[in-house]
Parts: sequence; structure tokens; C-alpha cells
Amino acid sequence: MAGKNQQDAFWWSLFGVGGTLAAFLLPVHIFLLGIAMPLGWIEFPGYETIMSAAEHPLMRLYIFALISLSLFHWAHRFRYTLYDGLMLKHLGVYIKILCYGTAIAGTILAGVLVVLL
Repeated sequence: MAGKNQQDAFWWSLFGVGGTLAAFLLPVHIFLLGIAMPLGWIEFPGYETIMSAAEHPLMRLYIFALISLSLFHWAHRFRYTLYDGLMLKHLGVYIKILCYGTAIAGTILAGVLVVLL
């Protein structure tokens, strides 16, 4: 039984970190890219500025963490929405594979893209 609790703690920790990171950082991105820049409050950065920032290792790590942890937050929330909201607890194993498998695949894809691009 201790193994199951440790697995649950692992997924819950990814859920918590992903939710916290998304709650603090995504509103800033939405404000800057979706409100302030289109309204002209802040000038759009040039292509060279964006590319030089995107090539920096800390920015790549930031992008990877934001994407992957947000995916795990989504996976855990969606899992329990299917369990409790739609009463699909009898499909527990399949739902875990679907949710966490998607988050793991997205994390791998994000890692590959961050390294290669």
C-alpha cells in the first residue's frame, strides 16, 4: 500500500507545482502578449530579440518547465474530472494511461523541440 501512496504523492506534487507555475506565469504571458502589446502599451520586440532570448539556456528551461508542468497539472485535473465528474472510476487504469501518457508524450515533445529549435 505504501507504493500506491508514493505514486499518488508523485502525481499530486506535479499537479501542485504545475498549477502554481501556471497560475503565476500564464496571466503575465496573457497580459503581455494578448493585451498590452496589441493595444500598443508595450512595443512588440523584434525578431532578433525574440530569437536571442529563445536561444538562451535559461529561457529554454523556463519554456520547457512551463509547458511540461502545465501538462501534468492538466492531466491530473482531467483524470479526476473523469473519475468524479463523469463517474468513470471503473476505467481508472485506462484513464491514468490516457492522461499521464499524454502529459509524458507532450513533455518529451516539448523537450525535443526546446533542444532542437
